[in-house]
Formats: sequence, C-alpha cells, structure tokens
Amino acid sequence: MQDLTQSQWAEQITQDENAVILDVRTDHEVAEGMIPNARQIDIQNAPGFMQQTQELDKSKNYYVYCRSGGRSVQACMILESLGFSNTYNLLGGITDWEGEVVT
Repeated sequence: MQDLTQSQWAEQITQDENAVILDVRTDHEVAEGMIPNARQIDIQNAPGFMQQTQELDKSKNYYVYCRSGGRSVQACMILESLGFSNTYNLLGGITDWEGEVVT
C-alpha cells in the first residue's frame, strides 16, 4: 500500500491506464457524493466486501478512499492480504478531496 496526497492521487490516476477507484464508504455516505468513476464496496459490510473483492482483477491498480482515510487503509491491507499488489490510499479521504464529486 502506498499513501498518496490529493495531488499525487489526481496526477497518478490520470496517467494510470489500469486504475480502478474504490469507494469503501457506506451507501449513506456515497449518497452525499463520490469521486467520478469510483466503484463502491462498503467495507462495513464485511461479507459483501470480501465477496466483491474476490471478483476484482488482481492485475489492476486500486486507488482506495473513504471519508477520512482510516477505512481505506484497512481496505488496502485486506486487498494486499488477498494478493493485490498495487493499492493506493487517499490521505484525508473524500473529506479533504478538492477534485470533482458526483452524486
């Protein structure tokens, strides 16, 4: 796992053709807005999270965020334990996000 600042995240994601953005927040949080093109997998729904992560392509690069950065660290560690080698955590989460948000 690599921690990325807002600017590192934004720059790296635009240059990464294998990028997948994961939003690990709850449905209620996602309803308030999410980073464009993100796929939601709620980490607080443990069985659903584990099932959905098993379906992900391990050759992709996963950019993970949550509200403030705590759950996304957890998600990156879980992904790595499952054999994912490229995970990136957004420091400060969507709370500090200055880029585009969609609802």
